[in-house]
Amino acid sequence: VFGVDLVSERLRRARARGVETFDIRSFDGEKELVTAIRDQTDGRGPDAVIDAVGTEAHGSAAARLAQAASAMLPRKISGPFAERFSVDRLAALYTAIDLVRRGGTISLSGVYGGMADPIPLLTLFDKQIQIRMGQANVRRWSDEIVPYLTDEDPLGVDDFATHRLPLSEAPRAYEMFQRKQDGAVKVLMTP
Repeated sequence: VFGVDLVSERLRRARARGVETFDIRSFDGEKELVTAIRDQTDGRGPDAVIDAVGTEAHGSAAARLAQAASAMLPRKISGPFAERFSVDRLAALYTAIDLVRRGGTISLSGVYGGMADPIPLLTLFDKQIQIRMGQANVRRWSDEIVPYLTDEDPLGVDDFATHRLPLSEAPRAYEMFQRKQDGAVKVLMTP
């Protein structure tokens, strides 16, 4: 299992669970990262790639500008405007397409909400890539997952949330999560 991220705390937590990690900041570009992972798979690439990033919501000046412009419009106009004209940045998806082996599968659990940048359909066709996407149907798997949520914690969920804050501190919790302050990876809000 390989994990790619740029947040030190998430990389550390993944390594602690036996994941071979790649800090995207230590590569000059996406191609260098793809080469490093391909080297670990005898040139094939991973059988499956999970894109849990989705829209790169913060950090994009263009996204901030579009959000600010949309916020200035009346609500009746801003919703359809944002849905029709916002364009999701697909860097994580493009990397997944480059990484996955021929005949492999890309699973999208990250959310892309607007129109998409051009997608390399010929590459997807040529590499015979399957794409699976959608919301997690948690209820369908509950009966199979619940037995693993025991005191022994084989899935490592007990320390999944790095911070627990009361709901009254929601604005602070969101800021902490977005800015990755104080090692925040997942913030749980309690009533």
